Amino acid sequence: MYLSDLALTDFRSHGAAVIRLEPGVTTFVGGNGQGKTNIVEAVAYLATLASHRVAATAPLVRRGAEQAVIRAKVVRGARAVLINLVLAPGKATKAELGRAKVKPAALLGVVKAVAFTPEDLALVKTGPEVRRRYLDELLIQMRPALAGVIADYEKVKDQRTALLKMLGGKGTASGNGAQDDLAAWDSAAARLGGRLTANRMALVEDLAPEVARVYGAIAGAGEVSLNYEPTVPLTGRPAAEQVEQALLAAMAEGRARELERGAGLVGPHREDLAVALDGFPARGYASHGESWSLALALRLGSFELMRRDGGDDPLLILDDVFAELDAGRRAAVTELVAGVEQVLVTAAVQQDVPDGLTNTWFHLTNGEVLAGETGE
Repeated sequence: MYLSDLALTDFRSHGAAVIRLEPGVTTFVGGNGQGKTNIVEAVAYLATLASHRVAATAPLVRRGAEQAVIRAKVVRGARAVLINLVLAPGKATKAELGRAKVKPAALLGVVKAVAFTPEDLALVKTGPEVRRRYLDELLIQMRPALAGVIADYEKVKDQRTALLKMLGGKGTASGNGAQDDLAAWDSAAARLGGRLTANRMALVEDLAPEVARVYGAIAGAGEVSLNYEPTVPLTGRPAAEQVEQALLAAMAEGRARELERGAGLVGPHREDLAVALDGFPARGYASHGESWSLALALRLGSFELMRRDGGDDPLLILDDVFAELDAGRRAAVTELVAGVEQVLVTAAVQQDVPDGLTNTWFHLTNGEVLAGETGE
């Protein structure tokens, strides 16, 4: 799978940009603020319907414009399909697939992409929320139907939390049907949470060896392990029903504590992906260089898993990856991405990109995207 055409209208800093793309490695070179990351952000948005940089739509729309438009042609084998997304602050996103208007969720799975960005250092250095989001974004690309499960779980979790806060403030869970209401929210949270946790645990079991292999290839030494940490006693690849029953039991047992704190204390929203290097937690122990390589391995491991699962290559995005790597690690990454159907790379200066990696160059100057010479 690859993109052959990308057009941006009022997306971030780009008033109008039309880019013809080819399979192989394409590199966008430009100084800070020239818009190279904005281009690959738009491509990643087609795959995930979310930005890795901001949560709201408004920052994606160029200042003074009412909406941003992302258009692309996706080629898979002998088939090509057009995608159109219209983003407007405060309004629902509009989407077209081919010439048909569709719900944005219908685009999930049409473009599959894995993006490494400098912000991914947070996967190793910060708290569990960013790692949960990493797992969920990967799950959605591999199993688009889980997007609805994740969204529904968030809604149920918020409603259940609001009820726990209200009842905890009253000091009781009785009266006015409160016990029945809470039991209903328990049931919904456990059912949806059971599906989500079961899928995350299976994903981590499949992902762990890929990440360990990639890290070894990049760093040359060091043993990486990934372990999912559920909030209830579970191991391996439990069935969703098994997780559901464990969650219901934990909710019943911890009812007093949940009411006291006014929050749900078990479920996917409290769980974590533990990343360890040589048996020690990476967070707090890994050096900056090790953390960078670990974050890159998490993304490239995801790519390898998606490639194996889907039978073709996702699009791979490497945003400013080489500036932090020494010559040996640059060479290792170059070898790892050799043969990938399409790779989009960004770099501040051309010298950061390993020799021989790039097929096509684009230079960004004063907001313009200018094609360079192939192989320059």
